[in-house]
Amino acid sequence: MVSLPPNELSLAPIHRLIKKAGAARASEDAAEELRRILEDIGIAIAREAISLAQYAGRRTVKREDIERAARSLLRSYYA
Repeated sequence: MVSLPPNELSLAPIHRLIKKAGAARASEDAAEELRRILEDIGIAIAREAISLAQYAGRRTVKREDIERAARSLLRSYYA
């Protein structure tokens, strides 16, 4: 049996996000898929933010790096 890496986000907050968006109920599969997608997006944003910090000559990732990375990667959301 293949062991999957542990998830960084727990399912309870994911269920709350889905309900906050207006769903009456959400399946476990739906919550797990959203968790996977959010983790993938979060890692992509973090990687881009790290690049931005390194380009600026810093080892510390700042809030501004995260904001710029998110705006860059999620252009349609911020449009």
